[in-house]
Amino acid sequence: MTGRRRPTWSELQPLLRPAALSGDPTTRRLARAASIPDLRLLARRRAPRAVFDYTDGGAGDEISLRRSRDAFARIEFQPRVLHDVSRIDTTTTILGAPAALPLVFGPTGFTRMMHTEGEPAVARAAARAGIPYALSTMGTTSIERLAAEAPEARRWFQLYLWRDRAASRDFVARAQAAGYDALVLTVDTPVPGARLRDVRNGLTLPPTLTVRTLAEGAKHPRWWWDLLTTEPLEFASLNRFAGTVADLVGHMFDPAATVRDLAWLREIWTGPIVVKGITTAADARVVVDAGADAVVVSNHGGRQLDRAPTPLEQLPRVVDAVRDRAEVYVDGGILSGGDVVAAVALGARAAWVGRAYLYGLMAGGEAGVQRAAELLAKEVTGTLALLGVPRVADLRPEHVLVRPAVG
Repeated sequence: MTGRRRPTWSELQPLLRPAALSGDPTTRRLARAASIPDLRLLARRRAPRAVFDYTDGGAGDEISLRRSRDAFARIEFQPRVLHDVSRIDTTTTILGAPAALPLVFGPTGFTRMMHTEGEPAVARAAARAGIPYALSTMGTTSIERLAAEAPEARRWFQLYLWRDRAASRDFVARAQAAGYDALVLTVDTPVPGARLRDVRNGLTLPPTLTVRTLAEGAKHPRWWWDLLTTEPLEFASLNRFAGTVADLVGHMFDPAATVRDLAWLREIWTGPIVVKGITTAADARVVVDAGADAVVVSNHGGRQLDRAPTPLEQLPRVVDAVRDRAEVYVDGGILSGGDVVAAVALGARAAWVGRAYLYGLMAGGEAGVQRAAELLAKEVTGTLALLGVPRVADLRPEHVLVRPAVG
């Protein structure tokens, strides 16, 4: 056993390299986030419970929500070695235009509730990442304002069919006039899902000042100060609405919508149409036959019908059903670049995320969304390299194995 000695200053000095500290607390906070789950933890600490739960939760007992994550957890990558991965190409094409990643920032409602920078912050981060962003009908920024505040973004507009078809026609015309590239028709919301977290939290828009919310405000004063000192939080597509999300969906959305309405949209919209909310191969064939240019295999993030089919598990069937007649995307449970790579390997042209960037938005506004995009891009690149796949275009089903569910 050798004796101990005292290290010399010349030996210690190279090891003493303190990290440079940013003067901005948001920058410091976000720099510590090494993954989307890290951003989720930051979001949970910074946002009131009702706001966080609106983003984080699902419908009913949240079985669909858990199954979506479980499906990605069962992915086993099949790496190949001794392939040149000195350069990784993450680019692809989405609806005929180039994208820096096989990724879309999907539509989310209430977005300014998570952080008052809202949809423009998401769109600008998407533009810097080189990917599309879809503005929701339930957004808190208008079609025109988003176009003005994020002119470089590749903007899509997500449409729900309203009972008032004139209102739907008006949305389509406004999106066309404002230069939106694609129309995203969401078809899985004929009636509101049972989002029990929102019911238990008493979530309304705008947030109601109750004893509970005032108590939450004491724990999150910065969030409330930001909300109360900026423009009122409301749906940009409505003149005024006060109530729960379920109230609005039940009042405005049309449960009588059919595939004939898709054909009607095909007549009045000149660009590509994406149909979101497909969970079966049969429905995928129907909407493509009716004029859809792309479909999103989606169960609405587990927020509508609990126990609905799991999107990742349905993806290969839908891809096989539509073949080269339409692009196929997938969402639900995607929280890492590895998840994105797995989805593309199983046949998706791109993966859609919502919660992933909303966690970033809650954690740090636009800078938080940017951090989410950077993390996903880095993980996509690293996963491809470790798989021995130099290009996104080279991903194939043989690069993944879906392990059987246990129990």
